[in-house]
Amino acid sequence: MHKQNIDWGNLGFSYIRTDKSYVSDYRNGSWDEGRLTPEHTITMSECACVLHYSQSVFEGLKAYTTEDGRIVTFRPDLNASRMAESAAWLEMPPFPEDRFVDAVTRVVRANESWVPPYGSGATLYIRPFMFGFNSVIGVKPADDYQFRILTTPVGPYFKGGAKPLTIKIADFDRAAPRGTGHIKAGLNYAMSLHAIVQAHNEGYNENLYPDSATRTKVEETGGANIIFIKGNKFITVGSPSILPSITRRSLEYVAEHYLGMEVEEREVLLEELPEFEEAGLCGTAAVISPVGKIVDHGREICFPSGMEQMGPKIQKLYDTLTGIQMGRIEAPEGWIHEI
Repeated sequence: MHKQNIDWGNLGFSYIRTDKSYVSDYRNGSWDEGRLTPEHTITMSECACVLHYSQSVFEGLKAYTTEDGRIVTFRPDLNASRMAESAAWLEMPPFPEDRFVDAVTRVVRANESWVPPYGSGATLYIRPFMFGFNSVIGVKPADDYQFRILTTPVGPYFKGGAKPLTIKIADFDRAAPRGTGHIKAGLNYAMSLHAIVQAHNEGYNENLYPDSATRTKVEETGGANIIFIKGNKFITVGSPSILPSITRRSLEYVAEHYLGMEVEEREVLLEELPEFEEAGLCGTAAVISPVGKIVDHGREICFPSGMEQMGPKIQKLYDTLTGIQMGRIEAPEGWIHEI
């Protein structure tokens, strides 16, 4: 299969239309068979539920070209189950998990020429999403839904790649206790837009949100979970109101079983931040982006790993996980789904 004529090494994290998308409709209580389509626009009523009451959920995963030339995705079964959980929370009919993985396989195969070559630093980003489709004027769940998957080749999520980020303690709340912070719903990201624009205008890369109940504990950033290193400990935040990142869960396994680190998933207090040696943001889009500095209302918390490169432990975590994804390192059973 020929590859598209693209400067793969200079791709940004932005949308480029590919050949086919996947579409399935939910009507009269069931999902149809689903189909690949060359159409990349959506026509719906001006009164569609999603436009008024934000009834939508989404996922994100990537297709990679491995060192030996295979095209693979990473743990798509976990994306399928997480999307089903998100949908159920918003009273949406979950798209069947086995069909989710099949749909991902079909749409990647249909866009094979858009999967970046091995060694380019780029990947094919896969965005499954689902939304309330029919007209709804009163506040209630929709009756009809559409599930879609788009694909687009992308470069690094953060400009500058692995250069350590500077983030700030946000003045806003990301998610309420017993709210929707633990699901991947568009509404959670909409509320972060004002905060991230403000952070960018002030010269920061991202916001770090404290818990909204006490504002004394670390939760996550607007687009990723946060991880910390202290000695040989790999520390992640335990909270019921943050998104259960597939990348973070994978890194926990890598830290323990590949690198021999002690893994702690627990509450992390803001006052602990100066005690950590390294920090990073993790997620599908970023994999791991190192954090060099956190600014708490003028007080700078600088990690010993510095502002020039990843710290040594986070570098090992990054190298090991991407090595697994790219086929350079043997993967745990079931982690790699070959297209």
